[in-house]
Amino acid sequence: MAVGLSWFSMDAAKADDTVTQGAGIVVSKPASAVQRVGSGHHQNKKVGRAASPSKNSTPADVAGPEHINVVGHLNRERARIFPGLGAVDYNIDQRQITSTPGGQNAAFSQILLRVPGVVLDSYGEVHVRGEHGGLSYRVNGVLLPEGLNGFGQELDTRIIQSVDLLTGTLPAQFGFRTAGVVDVTTKTGDSLKHNQVSLYGGSYNTFVPSLQLGGQHGKLDYFTTLSFTRNNIGIENPSNTFRAIHDVTEQEKAFSYLSYHIDDVSRVTLLTSASYAEFEIPNSFKTFDATSPDYTTIYDVAGINPHDPSMNWAKMNDSQTEQNYYAVLSYQRTTDKLNFQASPYFRYGRIDYTPDRDRDLIYQGVSEHEVNDFTTGGMQFDLSYEIARHHTLRAGFLGQYTSERLDTNTLAFPVDAHGNQSSNVPVRLIDNTGNWSVEAGAYVQDEYKITRNLTFNYGIRYDRFASSFGNEGQLSPRANMVWKPTRTTTLHIGYSRYFAPPSPQYVYPSTLAKFAGTTNAAANLINNATKVEKSHYVDGGILQRITPEVQITLDAYAKWAHDLTDLGQFGRAVILAPFSYKRGRVYGAEFGSSWRHGPWSLFGNFSYVKTSARDINSAQYQFDTAELAYIKTHAIQLDHQGEFTSTAGASWTTKHDMAYIDFVYGYGLRSGFANLEKQPAYEVFNIGYQHTFTKVPLGHDIKVRADVVNLFDKRYQLRNGSGVGIYQAQYGQRRGTFFSVVSEF
Repeated sequence: MAVGLSWFSMDAAKADDTVTQGAGIVVSKPASAVQRVGSGHHQNKKVGRAASPSKNSTPADVAGPEHINVVGHLNRERARIFPGLGAVDYNIDQRQITSTPGGQNAAFSQILLRVPGVVLDSYGEVHVRGEHGGLSYRVNGVLLPEGLNGFGQELDTRIIQSVDLLTGTLPAQFGFRTAGVVDVTTKTGDSLKHNQVSLYGGSYNTFVPSLQLGGQHGKLDYFTTLSFTRNNIGIENPSNTFRAIHDVTEQEKAFSYLSYHIDDVSRVTLLTSASYAEFEIPNSFKTFDATSPDYTTIYDVAGINPHDPSMNWAKMNDSQTEQNYYAVLSYQRTTDKLNFQASPYFRYGRIDYTPDRDRDLIYQGVSEHEVNDFTTGGMQFDLSYEIARHHTLRAGFLGQYTSERLDTNTLAFPVDAHGNQSSNVPVRLIDNTGNWSVEAGAYVQDEYKITRNLTFNYGIRYDRFASSFGNEGQLSPRANMVWKPTRTTTLHIGYSRYFAPPSPQYVYPSTLAKFAGTTNAAANLINNATKVEKSHYVDGGILQRITPEVQITLDAYAKWAHDLTDLGQFGRAVILAPFSYKRGRVYGAEFGSSWRHGPWSLFGNFSYVKTSARDINSAQYQFDTAELAYIKTHAIQLDHQGEFTSTAGASWTTKHDMAYIDFVYGYGLRSGFANLEKQPAYEVFNIGYQHTFTKVPLGHDIKVRADVVNLFDKRYQLRNGSGVGIYQAQYGQRRGTFFSVVSEF
């Protein structure tokens, strides 16, 4: 079952089709999948068509309920195709999203941060259970093709009806990115009835207008959102000042959802998304004191006076643009026993880093224009079939092809045998390389209902990764047992074998050779290709409903990995590249609690994670030889480990008012040589209030909201620019006050 944020779901088996709802709480019984049915109009009806109209019904009276019932039925059956059987499922509903700082204007990472086991990092990243990346994203059960590793967040909170984060021992239908599955349910059904215009702004010159359009016409559902964002804190501030130098961002996003119901048992949906974002790179280097007014130059550049005030470091003008586009077409059909969904998809992404030629040469000795793009096309097919009274068979496959290209145009200085600059005239080095990869996987699994309260879900999948730099495959068994000894207690235990390919971003030895003897030379010439991460994962936990309004969850997990994949930033351009450790281990535990009563809602989460890795065995050229030697013989903690984390909050929600207080505690990420040090711990409080005005001109409701982020103006550093794969320092956001006005029409 799952309810609200941190209300834990250990999905078991289909017992009956009863779904109850109340006060924003969603309780799913069976435990086969969280049934997110929108309005809930169909919940007391049997699966199938709407009730027959009475003799006195008008066509208009019939069209609405019947249409809603068909939508709910198809949504429910789609959930049966993709159940998180035995996995840990944290559900975030609209009530919790509303009480997150910023509400629908919150960054998607802030929504996930309120889930147990999630740790905040720089560039808007989050880490789930000690993993760097490894998240896959699904919208309405359809996998979104993976994009580039940048810092623009494409998923817009405005499109979300609810979110599920599945982690732990995932069933066999989930492959490749297995640290967690973020499954977004978009607004459909009744949630589409009102169009909306919103204006959000406040501190850091924040200005965010947005428009939402949605509705139903006959058999067609549609939902579209458009937004524009501008502020002066596009990337985390590298110093502890209130405002960073050179940190403006402008972002445009568009999302569209179309769903056409061919008949009562089938539909076609189309998801499209486009985003374009421009970022200024904040000015600071880890080597220097960013507060110094006399920023010492390093390199001599022909024709440039380093003492010219216009060459000051504070005037550096590096920038980066990101653009991402994807389209996913799905066909879903459901019958009495068979449900299936087929989804072809396509995606294009591009990162373009533009340097400040002269100042980069003065302070770094390198000025490099980089363009990195990905193109992905693929197909996903999944089905479920009730082969016997107590057995549900699920099977499917996924295949995709990715093409990656990295074009660089670099200016660097020649150096002598000791690495000292030997000429003040830079040389131009052009390098254009590319990679390709094919990822394919197929699975079959059986949900075996042993008794009414005991379910065994077991399966196997085979995955293959072929690329321009490697070729590997693996057969991966999965098994989960879920037991409900009482109506209020659910226990689960599971095992999964995982196969997680790296992104195709291999740099070839010929590229390293081009830069030898220059200020852009690699630290060494060892350059093994990153391999597929292969791991064993175990998980066990309990969900206990103490009262109908209070429940707690406790879960523990452990992972043992070969070729443990990590990501790092190895230059001023914010492009994260993969590398790996020969051996790795991650283990931890999570606690969650939640209480809802009438207008009141409370939650409190705590998590612990410990990581260990040894021997960097790929992309070694990016690391200092002394650090490589140490890590080869010593197990180190991963840079993104936040050993202890905690989140808590309280909210009060009525028809016209909402108020909340929110708390986030971070223990500090790793730093220093071989990650032997740690950043300081921090705690951040946030508050907010929203009121809905109903008696306004033209009869449209208007919501007015205020949020104060980092209420006590806590100065905290996420990164200090040191650590394995870390390039630049970043501080968390200082206090900010934000306001929004939302009108429905």
